[in-house]
Amino acid sequence: MIEFENVSKSFATKAGRKVILDRASFRVTLGNSLGILARNGTGKTTIINMMAGLEKPDEGVVRRTSRISFPLGFMGGVIPKHTAKENCRYIAQLYALDPDYIEAFCRWLCGIGAYFDMPVGTYSQGMKSRFNFALMLALEFDIYLIDEGMPSSTDVEFNKKAGAILRDRLQKATVIVVSHQPKTLEKFCRSAAVLKNGQLYQFETLEEAKQLYDYEAQS
Repeated sequence: MIEFENVSKSFATKAGRKVILDRASFRVTLGNSLGILARNGTGKTTIINMMAGLEKPDEGVVRRTSRISFPLGFMGGVIPKHTAKENCRYIAQLYALDPDYIEAFCRWLCGIGAYFDMPVGTYSQGMKSRFNFALMLALEFDIYLIDEGMPSSTDVEFNKKAGAILRDRLQKATVIVVSHQPKTLEKFCRSAAVLKNGQLYQFETLEEAKQLYDYEAQS
């Protein structure tokens, strides 16, 4: 479970105080994947980072009672100057996992050969995507946090292997995904919420959330 109780978060900007959450309260329980619709600049990444514990609220409490992933999609935990091997082993240690297993899994799934021992910053975009996706799949959590969408690859064979593993993971896990595009949420979530004026408005279905989201866009 992830629970926000009377959580407030804001940032100082040149235009004044930017409010992300204003005494907001909501809960996401295991087995109930949630999609969050929010316009660019409204604080999607900030909320996901708060769920992961990467950012703290100004006020209120964020409770976590499950194994929660780092934010996926953005993959900010990968350090470009380090090799894929070094990144694997570092992140494995952060989550108290077996570095040998995480490294071996990613080597097998990536299939990038000797590049695995070269700095990630030297990779092509496709190779980075494959490594990011492989690293995400190597780590098993109760709740996966997704920022704007899953890492993707144009490699057909890789997608086939990774897709099979991903489907297996999501059968047993809960997903929270934030995006400004409703289509991104359709792949993962039945219920959805809209971030608006510092509050998170939750709905039983994505269609209901889209109605408010589209109304806001028109007004």
